Amino acid sequence: MKLDAEQARRLREQHPPVSPWWVVAGQAVVGLVAALVAWIATGRPSAGWSAGYGALSVMIPAAVFARGLTGRFSSLNAGTAAFGFLVWEMVKIALTVAMLVAAPGLVRELSWPALLVGLVLAMKVYWVALAFAPRKRPPTKN
Repeated sequence: MKLDAEQARRLREQHPPVSPWWVVAGQAVVGLVAALVAWIATGRPSAGWSAGYGALSVMIPAAVFARGLTGRFSSLNAGTAAFGFLVWEMVKIALTVAMLVAAPGLVRELSWPALLVGLVLAMKVYWVALAFAPRKRPPTKN
């Protein structure tokens, strides 16, 4: 099914895209809250640092991914956009894995459970962003 220009415009108005930078900002907020809750709940600063690092392991690669997708090259045509998406997704995954491998050397007294909680909560921001994405209401007919 092909859309004409007017149908595509109306579809974009009804379903505006969520900025990837809002998702990254949401991940930062969730990561900060997770780190504070872990620190307060356990009484151990290392649990807070671990949860925060877990969130950073999602947020930093997501920021790199967002930057890559919003670059000039990725919007040239549909082919380069699809290729760019795949390349930046691989970069994001590799960066996340590298950060997780580096975690024991970077976070003193690392708590893997706290790190995983921070990581999972930051990953869930994608779903929250989709669930609460701004939607324009269809025009009312009088």
